[in-house]
Parts: sequence; C-alpha cells; structure tokens
Amino acid sequence: MTNGNIIELNDSNWEEMLSNQEKPMVVMFYLPACPHCKQIEPYFREYAAQFKDSCTFIMMNGLDSSITAMRYGVRSAPTFKFFCRGKAIKEAVGLVYPSLLKAAIKELIEHGNECVLHSTPMPDEISPYE
Repeated sequence: MTNGNIIELNDSNWEEMLSNQEKPMVVMFYLPACPHCKQIEPYFREYAAQFKDSCTFIMMNGLDSSITAMRYGVRSAPTFKFFCRGKAIKEAVGLVYPSLLKAAIKELIEHGNECVLHSTPMPDEISPYE
C-alpha cells in the first residue's frame, strides 16, 4: 500500500520488496500509539517527498510486522533501518533529531553502495539465546 511517497509494508510483503528493490531504502518501524513515532513521522514524510527519486521510504507497523521487526532486532519505536542492496547497513533508534535523520538519509543516498561493500552487515536475525 502506497501512501504518498511512502510504502506501507508488513510481514507478508516485506521479502518481495526487499528482493526487488534497487534504490536504497529507509524503513521506519513504528507503533500506532507511540507518541515519539507521531512526532517524527511528519519529518519522515517530508524527507520521503524530498528524496523520492533517490531512495525508497517504507513504514512498518510493529504490530503487523513483528516477525520482520524481530529479524532485524527492532526493540523500540520508532526505529529507522537503512538498507542498501538488500542489506541493513545502519540504524537510528528513538526520537532522533530531524536534522540527524535527514543527514543519515543523505549519507545513505551518497555512500550506501560503497558502505555496503566495505562494512560488516548487520545480522539478519539477532537472538539473545545464541
């Protein structure tokens, strides 16, 4: 489901998007009742409009996306995950300053491909029991 410049995904359609995406992606994991999510969401929407040609913006409701959230170690809302070439390469957790979020998006667009080649990928699944 697309809402303006943002695609709303859940556990059932995440893998398809991840495997077919060529542009860098910024994913916002949120909860409907989360006050910090509501506070940062207008900035996320603004940046989605501003950078729509260079980056894909996705929102995932933690209630509908619990498997995906668990897979990427999301334990707080909001959590922003930055993906390049299908790999999570960076994250920002909590109510981040809008200017820091914007800077992280610009960095992803400018250096994402380079970064994914020269970094250790974040594990797809994080478990405290391993």
